This record gives sequence, structure tokens and C-alpha cells, in this order.
Amino acid sequence: MRIAVRVGCAVLAGAVTTGVVAAAPASAGQGPRGHRGVQAVLERAVAEGRLPGAVAEVREENGRRWFGAAGVADTGTGRDRHRGDRFRIGSTTKTFVATVVLQLVAEHRLGLDDTVEQWLPGLLDGNGYDGRSVTVRQLLNNTSGVFNYVLDDQLRRAASGTAFLEHRFDTYRPQELVRIAVRNGPAFAPGTDWGYSDTNYVIAGMIVEKATGGSLGEEIERRITRPLGLRGTYQPAAGDTAIHGPHGREYSRLMATAPGADAHDVTELDPSWAWATGDMVSTVEDLNTFFGALLAGRLLPAAQQREMFATLPTRGQWIPDTTYGLGVASITLPCGPTVWGMGGAIPGSWSYTFGTRDGRHLLSTNVNGDWADGTWTMPNPIGVFTAELEAEFCPTD
Repeated sequence: MRIAVRVGCAVLAGAVTTGVVAAAPASAGQGPRGHRGVQAVLERAVAEGRLPGAVAEVREENGRRWFGAAGVADTGTGRDRHRGDRFRIGSTTKTFVATVVLQLVAEHRLGLDDTVEQWLPGLLDGNGYDGRSVTVRQLLNNTSGVFNYVLDDQLRRAASGTAFLEHRFDTYRPQELVRIAVRNGPAFAPGTDWGYSDTNYVIAGMIVEKATGGSLGEEIERRITRPLGLRGTYQPAAGDTAIHGPHGREYSRLMATAPGADAHDVTELDPSWAWATGDMVSTVEDLNTFFGALLAGRLLPAAQQREMFATLPTRGQWIPDTTYGLGVASITLPCGPTVWGMGGAIPGSWSYTFGTRDGRHLLSTNVNGDWADGTWTMPNPIGVFTAELEAEFCPTD
């Protein structure tokens, strides 16, 4: 489906900064450290990186919460970014999906060593694929070798540059995304290498639906968002192009890498091309609540928790200095500490949630642009996020 859209060039409307420490229920106050380093990174991301806006929420070990923001949620109105604003979380969706899969494993409704063929006969067949040799575990830890459909030449042409504006309301079914992957052939034999593939989580989502008889979104709501009280978190229904509830605008340079390239408002889009691999919406507050519960072992039995956090090196094929488990990752920061969580990106919105292995100290952050000008280590927000994590988790004198 193709719909005409209004596109405007984003103009930075000045930096608006806030920083407040609170406990639940929220009450203003000054924290013991003030998280000045994180706030400084947010402000630099806007002033130097020329991002429209940036937000972060820190959960301290004592349960106190700090929220910081810089820039704007909407370059047209100049509205501030707020703690409760919702945004698209991209691949952090994978952590929700993996959690549901592992809960089903704990209930003996499926097994990590079950094959794709057992659950979805004929889905992976031909062109070098054999669904009998790809397991659920390999899907979740990215060792399946199934080609990443987002790297398909035809799909990339539709998603790159101004072509994205023409195709951003196109609708895809999960089966279509897998067919795109299969027409490209495997990246490697199952279990012989590691390679990040969004196709893996599309298939995992399909298996969840087959095992439960319900929709993936219903299972995420029933098992995670409702029990944890995540009121700002949901998986969009098919064909839903809006972000519901309070939210700002999301801006993309459409993969242009030149500093100062035009930014386009892409807040409304059809995320069906991402589905179980990256279509969910959330808030910094909800993400900290979810990862706090997950890391602390409150969502999975001990056996499945061990499976989730049994990580593999990403071999330079993903974010630097990372390992990957079943829908979760670890990052060893340049200053030494290792933090755990997940990040996600979708046009116009990049986010990270990482913290200590026990889930007691967490940082969740989002920027409403998909670039980073200036002297960051990368031309995308990962350099901003790394700087935030270092500011929060690296000890200083």
C-alpha cells in the first residue's frame, strides 16, 4: 500500500534541558550524584550531534529514578521531551519476543532444540535451506545462518534514500519477509558461525503464534506488559501506522551520511516490515522496568534465565565489544565495566537499555533522530549511547 505523505525538513529549535531525581511515586529532588555526566552527553548530542532531542532515565540501586532530557520532541512546535513520551524501540522488541519464547519453553510448550520444520513445515525449504537443521535456539542467538532479509537488494532499494518516503506505508506479512530471506540463500550453515539476522525473530514470532494459537502481541501483553504495568508499551496491530499516546516526532536522514543532511519526519510508518524483530513502542520508564525485572530473574525460571544469558561473541559483525545471548546482549565499555540489555533502531528512533547484571542499576535512553554529527565515534547514535553508559557506569574520582 502506498500513501502520499507530507515531508518537512527538520530544523533544530534550540536545546531545552532538564534533570530531575525522583522515587516512585515521582517527586522532584536532587540525587546524590545528579547524573551530571549523562546530562552533559544528552546536551552534547543535541548541540554537537545536531540531534533533535535526547532523553534518558536512570534507575539507581536504591530504587530512585533520574530523568534527563535535551533538545525537543517536535522541531515544529519546540515541545520538550517528556519522561512518558512513547517511541519506536526497534530491535529491543527481540528481548520481549525471546522472553515469551523462553516462558513457553519453561511451560514445556516448545523446546529450544525444536526445529523450524517441526513448527512451520516448509517455511525454510529450498535454495540451500533445510528447516530440519535450524533450531529455536539458533534463531534466538543468531547462529541459524538464515539470511537477514533487510539486506536483500530489492528491499534495501525500497528502504534507502527518498524511496523510503514512497514505501514507508507498504505492508508486509511475516511469511513474505521469510520468503525474501530464502530467495537469498543461507549466510552460513546452521550452528557454524554468528550473524545478526532479523529474519530469525520473525520466524520465532511465527512459532510463538503457532504454539499458542494467539497473536504475538497478545502474548507479550498477557505475559509481560500487563503484569509489569507497562502502560506505554505495546506491539502495533497490523496496519497501524501511528504511535498512540503521548509522543514526539521522529526524524530520519534516510541513510544520508553527510553532516547537516536534510532530516524528514517519519513518525508515521507501517512497521510490519519489522514485526517481531523491531516493531514495538515503549518509553524509557517502561524499558527500565522491563529490563529490571528480566535481569533480576523475575520473568523466567532459573534454567531459562541461564539459557538467555549464555552469550556468544559477535565477532566484529555487530556493535563493538558485545556478546549476544537469546535476545539480550552485553557490552564491555571502554572504561572496563560490562553492562547488559539491548538496543534498537528504526528510522527516526534509536534507543538503548543497559545496566548491571542484577538489574538494580539501569540506564534507558532514546534519541528521535538516526544520525550523530560532530566527533562521536560513529556517524549514528551508538557513539552517543556509549558515552552515556560510560558517564553512568564508569567510576570516577
